[in-house]
Formats: sequence, structure tokens, C-alpha cells
Amino acid sequence: MQNRTPQIPEQPAPTRAELDAGFTVELTSVVTGARRRALRDGDRHIDTAHLLHSLIESDPEVRTAFDGGPQLARVLGYLVQRSIGYGLRWQGAVEDSGVVPLVHDPGVDGWSPSAVAAMEGARARAERRGEDRAGGLDLLAALAADPECRAVEVLDRAGVDAAWLAGRTAERTAEASGRA
Repeated sequence: MQNRTPQIPEQPAPTRAELDAGFTVELTSVVTGARRRALRDGDRHIDTAHLLHSLIESDPEVRTAFDGGPQLARVLGYLVQRSIGYGLRWQGAVEDSGVVPLVHDPGVDGWSPSAVAAMEGARARAERRGEDRAGGLDLLAALAADPECRAVEVLDRAGVDAAWLAGRTAERTAEASGRA
């Protein structure tokens, strides 16, 4: 008799050197949480909605970028709905907002092209500020800057203007840099 339980594809974890190269410890934790969420949801790869969900759960500084508790609660509510079934229409589909050309099998490295672009965007934001490592606000800004990614779709459905959030995130990043 064969086991009829569907197998969740394994996703290779980035090496420790890759994680440490450009992210804070907190952002590394966000990536780990997003990977767990993708595996639990049965998704083939980490997408920007997984990153957004893990980022909001893990980073108190990111939560302050939203316009109060009700707005944040709507976003989290939508993300939870997605994880318990709403996102089924996304399963098996590659998230590709067109920011990064899709030239390889997206399941090979376990990341959607849009998620890769967001992580690279977070690193670039940190570099422009002269910092070695990207943090949660950098990733939130990078997610909000891609109008075609799933994270922005989640934000839109929850009533959060992504352009406004990107601007507010820039303000919070500047405030945080001023305290350092």
C-alpha cells in the first residue's frame, strides 16, 4: 500500500555565510520563519507573503511602521486566512512580479524571484545608508516597493497603501539610523 500523503518538497537552506553576509540576526530569523511557513503551507518556495508574515511576527520595529493596531490586525488577519486556505490559488504557481527575470526553475533554490528581489533590495537599502547589514525595515520597504508582489497584494486587500507604507518605512529607518 502506498502512502497517499502528499510530500512537501524540501527547500535547501542558504548557507550560514550567505545569511550572515548581509542581514542582521533579526532578519536572519525572519528568513528562517518564512521558510518554516512555506514548508508548513506546502508551498514550493518562499514568496514575499511568507516574508511579510514572518517579518510582522518577528520584528517589533516593523510593526510600528503600520498605522496602529487595527491596520496591523487586518494585515495579520489576511495573512492567517492565506495560510489556512486562501492562498491555495497560489500553491504551485511561481510568484514572479517581473522585477527579476525568471531564467531558472524557481523550485530549485526554494525562493520566488520576487522574494529574491526583495532580499536584494533590502541589502541595497542598507548599503545606501552605509550599513553592512539589512534589517527588518529595509525588507519591509523592499516588499512595499514591488507593486506586483504577493506581499503588496496582501497589503492592498487589508487596506494598506503600499506606497504610503514604503514612505513611512523610510522615515522609521531614518529615525533608527539617527539613534545609532
